[in-house]
This record gives sequence, structure tokens and C-alpha cells, in this order.
Amino acid sequence: MTLAPSVSLSADEARRIALRAQGFLGAPDRRGGVRGVLRHLGAVQLDTISVLARSHELIPYARLGAVGRPAVESAYWSGGHAFEYWSHAACILPIEEWPHFAFRRRSRRARGHRWHVLQDKERSTRAVLDRLKADGPLTSTELGGAKNGGEWFEWSETKIAVEWLLDTGEVVCAERRGWKRVYDLPERAVPDALLHDDLDDRECLRRLVTLAGQSLGVGTRADIADYHRLKGEQVDAVIADSGLVPVEVEGWTKPAWADPAALATAPRGRHRTTLLSPFDSLVWDRPRTERIFGFAHRLEAYVPKPKRIHGYFAMPLLAGGRLQGRVDPAREGTTLVARQLSLTTPGAALPMAQALREAAEWVGCDAVRVERASSPEEAAAVTAALAAL
Repeated sequence: MTLAPSVSLSADEARRIALRAQGFLGAPDRRGGVRGVLRHLGAVQLDTISVLARSHELIPYARLGAVGRPAVESAYWSGGHAFEYWSHAACILPIEEWPHFAFRRRSRRARGHRWHVLQDKERSTRAVLDRLKADGPLTSTELGGAKNGGEWFEWSETKIAVEWLLDTGEVVCAERRGWKRVYDLPERAVPDALLHDDLDDRECLRRLVTLAGQSLGVGTRADIADYHRLKGEQVDAVIADSGLVPVEVEGWTKPAWADPAALATAPRGRHRTTLLSPFDSLVWDRPRTERIFGFAHRLEAYVPKPKRIHGYFAMPLLAGGRLQGRVDPAREGTTLVARQLSLTTPGAALPMAQALREAAEWVGCDAVRVERASSPEEAAAVTAALAAL
């Protein structure tokens, strides 16, 4: 039974709560640094695309500013602070959440296979485990090769075996090296106090629903489920025990829940002006992004080039707590090129220029050039704003 909402939020209040929950409103926690951002968000999505930088680097940059890129990698992958597993997608997760993904490891184990089929599961998995035990953390290449020499998706028996073991928790990825997963035995990578699958499915789900609510600030059932890719009925089963409270949000047609801590104080403070990775947890849920910001966004990297509207890796512009445009960036030597940009209002030219300049400096570029915009007026306005900075 769901309690009737006792709190009503305006659409603007919900937007500001979401921004604060995601680390974009108020002073950033610089003492916590990259690891603090990871703990605060609960999950940082990984992706192979690298334009300005890879997405997991862009996430702390968007919140903290120009954190050194080597420092970002070190913060994630040193000291046993994080592991990689299936959450919203392949994500970096705080190591303390290892026990709460036991339900997913059990589910993968019960299914008995991946979409790639092992020819001899017992022999292949034993060979991987024996190598890791003897030789320490290894990439799939070091284990014997990731591919069969055919198409990219034609994985070797070794690669399928180690990914199966990752799915089921018999190996863990606690580092990426040159973008390759480094596999290790859980007893070496996970602290003893956390190395267990003792929690039942209900407790795992309750924890992840609570975390999703805290990371979102306020969300519908679908929003909360999407954060760690749960099923709607899994959310339903534990929402009453999650600590989240029912709320009503102006303009939202579905019931919503909020983190009570997010309701305790009004969200105030300085707004961050920045470019967002399309895989940033503020915008990775497209229906939620459109509902909160009135901004329809789509990743077009896998859309044929002639059919793209905004570009290969269009990054939304966050300024003043709103999404005010987008830009498809690229690098040519030491010049950051805005291959294509668009603004939602003429007043967004200056924040777009500021965001482009900061991003350029972060990745070691000393110039910014606007190649194309939705109109000549927009191109001229951003170019003029860049010249004035």
C-alpha cells in the first residue's frame, strides 16, 4: 500500500532538488574530490567513446572543474575504493556497495550463461581462475587473448569465461588499464568485511532504491528503477521500506518519491556552468531529462552521419540550473572545435563560450573555434563571447 503524498513540490523545486542531489547546485565538495563524487552519485557510467575525454572523466570534471585527468583515473582505480559492475550500464561503483549487488550476481549465476556461449565452461573458467591465482591481476589479453581474430564481437573462449566470472562475482574488475579491464580475485580486491553475498535480494534492492532516491533527490518509480536498472516491480516491493517519502510534483503525471534529506532544506547556492557527457547521471535517463528540463536529448554516435541532427557526441550545456544548448566538440591539434552547436535562448551564448573555454583548457587546448551553429547569429554570438573572455 502506497501512502498518499504529504508534500507537494513545484516543477522548479523538483528541478533544483535534482540539481543539488547530482552535485550541480551549491559549493562542490572539493575535499571529497573524485571519490566523493563517486560516493555521492553511487554510479559513474563507463563508455568507450572519447571526444574531449572519456565519460567517466567528464563526470567529476562537470562537478569539480578542471581536475587533472591522471588524478581522476588514480582516484577511481587506486587504493581499492571502487569496482566495475553492471548497474545503470557498465559502471564504476563505490567498493562499499559490493554486497548490494549480490542479487544481480545470483541472478546471472541462475541464468547459467551469457549471450556468448562457452564451449567448455568448467575447463575455461578453471583455467582463468588458476591464472589469476598464480599470476595476479591480468587483462583478457594477458590471460590469452580477447578475440578469435574475426569481428569485434567474436570473443575468445577465455574472454567469454572471464566475463562470465565477472558477472557472477568469481572475479572482480577493480581497475582499467589502457581502457582494458583488469581482472582479479575478489579476495584480493574486495575488503574482507564486504566480501560476502549474505544479503538477500530484498535487502539488496532496498539499499539500491534508497541510494537511487538519494542520488536523484526526487523521482518517479521509473526514474528510481532506471538508476541501477531495476525492474518496476522490484522497486514496488521495497519502496515502502526505503526511507523515501511520497511526494507530488507539479506537472508530473506519475507518483514520485523524494529523499527526506533533500526536502529538509531548500536547495540554494551557485549553479555550475559546464558541458555534460551524454552519459552523465543528470541526463542519462532521457524521459526524465525532458520532464525536468524540457530538453529532448539523444546520443547520435550510432546514428548514420547524414541523419544526425546535433552531431556525433553532442554535449548538453548546463547553465543557471537549466539545459541551455548543446555542442558537438572535437579536437584539432591544440584547438577545440565546436563542430556544431545550438542554443535554447540568445542569452546562452556567453555560458556556452565559458563552458567551451574551460573545457578547452582542461584538455590542453589553447584556442576554440566555432565551425557550425544552428544559425549564423548563434555562431557569431558565441564567437564574439569567446573573443571577449
